[in-house]
Amino acid sequence: MNSFTEENYLKTIFHLSEKSDAPVATNSISEVMGNKAASVTDMLRKLAEKGLINYVKYQGVSLTKKGRETAIAIIRKHRLWEVFLVEKLAFKWDEVHEIAEELEHIKAPELVDRLDEFLGHPTHDPHGDPIPNSRGEFQKNEWIILAKMNPGQTGILSGVSEHSSVFLQYLEQQGLLLGTRIKLEEIMAFDGSLKLLINQNQSLSISREAAKNLLMLNEN
Repeated sequence: MNSFTEENYLKTIFHLSEKSDAPVATNSISEVMGNKAASVTDMLRKLAEKGLINYVKYQGVSLTKKGRETAIAIIRKHRLWEVFLVEKLAFKWDEVHEIAEELEHIKAPELVDRLDEFLGHPTHDPHGDPIPNSRGEFQKNEWIILAKMNPGQTGILSGVSEHSSVFLQYLEQQGLLLGTRIKLEEIMAFDGSLKLLINQNQSLSISREAAKNLLMLNEN
């Protein structure tokens, strides 16, 4: 059985590996986990001994088949619990991440399957992230980052890549919730900020940094 810490490392390696086909650098893991390089190296050795990762010092890290399956199972639990907390217990989308971080470590496969069935087999969590099914398969998303759209393009806000409470609260205050229709009207030459039209009736300006974290389903 894997410890909470080991599971968190596997999940971190999985997320980092999604950004590149290259092995994950130890320094990247250290930065995300907030641990010193020596502690990270010790943990990677343990995970390698368990057959969960491929690890060669100075050459980066990759998940084995067993490690990938374990990481996906953790992510599946996390995102299902987020759906449950929002839809059934009326938590807001900025309140559920830390709670789900605790619940994802429950070792009860039957509970997860029943939770999935109870929720109607959701495909995405409250932040728009895909939920892997019982076979570990993710639904593919054809997203475009708002900051990479061109003036005149429209799309539906379908996900966010930043899950911090302060960012989600900011979006809510601006009326930028999942399902919002957004037209990019203008990119300001001075600072790259974006002028938007929300749901065809509300003008809004946001920073380019915020726009980098908004995932859109393109309409044109």
